[in-house]
Amino acid sequence: MRRNDYDISDSIRTTDPAAVGEEVVRIYRNLFPHASPRGLERAFADIARMYDGGDLAYWPCDTEYHDVQHVLDVTLAMARLMDGYQRSRDGGEPLVPDLFIVGVIAALFHDIGYLRKRNDHRHRYGAEYTITHVGRGAMFVRRYGPELGLEKREAQLAATLLHFTGYDRRPELIRISAGLPRRLGQLLGTADIIAQMSDRCYLEKCRDRLYPEFVLGRLGAPRGRSLPAFASSAELVAQTPGFYEGATRRLEAQLGRTYEYAARYFGGPNLYLDGMRRNVSYVAGSPDPALRRRPPYTLLPGVQPYPRDLFGLE
Repeated sequence: MRRNDYDISDSIRTTDPAAVGEEVVRIYRNLFPHASPRGLERAFADIARMYDGGDLAYWPCDTEYHDVQHVLDVTLAMARLMDGYQRSRDGGEPLVPDLFIVGVIAALFHDIGYLRKRNDHRHRYGAEYTITHVGRGAMFVRRYGPELGLEKREAQLAATLLHFTGYDRRPELIRISAGLPRRLGQLLGTADIIAQMSDRCYLEKCRDRLYPEFVLGRLGAPRGRSLPAFASSAELVAQTPGFYEGATRRLEAQLGRTYEYAARYFGGPNLYLDGMRRNVSYVAGSPDPALRRRPPYTLLPGVQPYPRDLFGLE
């Protein structure tokens, strides 16, 4: 039986930055045996430090849904998709080491915009940045990329890729070069969807973690912008089949069916799509599904993400 703190293949512990980093570096070395992985290694060390509050500029992560497991799971999926692309591109433009690193950095820091700065006295919770977190993350990546040795244009590309994970812009309207840069964006948008929706505890996380983030995100939303409203956490879960249909259309039409590269990586079955279908079929098959799985808890002891009683949660 697949473990709750492991990836879709039950082989990599997705709550452990070192374990995911080691696997991503392994994929990188297999593709580019003569390239240095030092930039990747530093990035995984930095993300672990930042989410655990070791960065003096940021408070530790307090978003239970958009936590370090989520970003590690998405990053692992992104590396696998890039591997599948490289091995089955059929004459398409090949990846080079720096572009692989760009893709990994974009995935690893795609939700860094949820972290609150220590001098932020306006917001109490990271989830209040739900609507603006992509833009905040892009600003961070533009500054951070050169620290890893990326050229300015590569850091800008990584920052632009983050917009493929948000819903503030339609993918086809994102200003990015055609060809491989846009394909990387499609890969990242795909990784974000398939990693979270195939999570073994996805439904429990939606009920207990995503719903409160939506409520807090509405409180912090800039004027003129809004998030979907749900009457309860149960209603959010009940709408999973509809969200799945919308996500599938996005994967097919806007993100170029790039999920197919996962099947190439795994050598046959697409484990991510299989996991997504299991989750949505479980909800669709019952008007009141029993959700008893216990997602791993990754926040630091003492970090209180929100007062749970305000959302009808135990």
